[in-house]
Amino acid sequence: MTVKKHSTNAIDLKALVAEDCDGMKSLIKAALQEVLEAEMTELLGAGPHERHEGRQDYRAGYYERGLVTRVGKLELRVPRDRHGQFQTALFERYPRSEKAFVAALVEMYVQGVSTRKVKAITEELCGHSFSASSISVLNKGLDEALTAFAERRLEEPYPYLILDARYEKVREEGVIRSRAVLIAIGIHEGGRREVLAVDLAPRESQSSWKDFLVRLKDRGLHGVEFVVSDDHAGLKKALTEVLTDAAWGRCYVHFLRNALDDLPRKADDDCLQELRWLYDRRDLAEAQRDLAAWLTK
Repeated sequence: MTVKKHSTNAIDLKALVAEDCDGMKSLIKAALQEVLEAEMTELLGAGPHERHEGRQDYRAGYYERGLVTRVGKLELRVPRDRHGQFQTALFERYPRSEKAFVAALVEMYVQGVSTRKVKAITEELCGHSFSASSISVLNKGLDEALTAFAERRLEEPYPYLILDARYEKVREEGVIRSRAVLIAIGIHEGGRREVLAVDLAPRESQSSWKDFLVRLKDRGLHGVEFVVSDDHAGLKKALTEVLTDAAWGRCYVHFLRNALDDLPRKADDDCLQELRWLYDRRDLAEAQRDLAAWLTK
């Protein structure tokens, strides 16, 4: 796969992760719970079980409160303090901040947690800034939540697997570098899609794909019968080494985009649409005849 934008965006990563309701529900809940805990720590001037001379009050348990989100209703545990001073604007502000919050979580899932991102989303959610120490604690908590999500066990079989890679600009040790983002999407027997893994690699190669697939198997990936991807040679070789029993098919979207690269610039605008129609043929002889006519044109 090249690094051209039009040939690396077959998968809208942020949209797919955000649409994975089951996975995002647990991730959003964990992140919001971390924010609530940080707010209480700010109010009290001390973390849970922390001895601190500047402590203002003490924790006094939790109460349950529901929050309706795009991935379903979340039941959050809101901290209490002994004197009833704790208040949060999170529940009122969340609906208008949800889109930015989910986008930030997805970005951190791919590129890692950073102080800047955490500071931005917490201020958006709560309407106030946090101290440097609270942001540091939030960083750690969100990093643990994202790691748990990325390394979760894959219990169900996934008969169909979609693999793709795209290139993103990633900050590493203060330097912006282009890195391959390897993506695996599993499809359940009922047709529901789930983002199974997103991982960074220096480049898309046979070795990077093999390592990626081995990690998926170590997490429990099983039952794969058919894999769809682009025509990347290294990816296909890795598949034969790791998913030995799965059949492979070339991605329809990538094929169409590759075909565009070979069309003359002045080609009829209907060429791409006609090529799509060829995929709808159910009779082999008819498809061969139409393909021959299309190639001549």
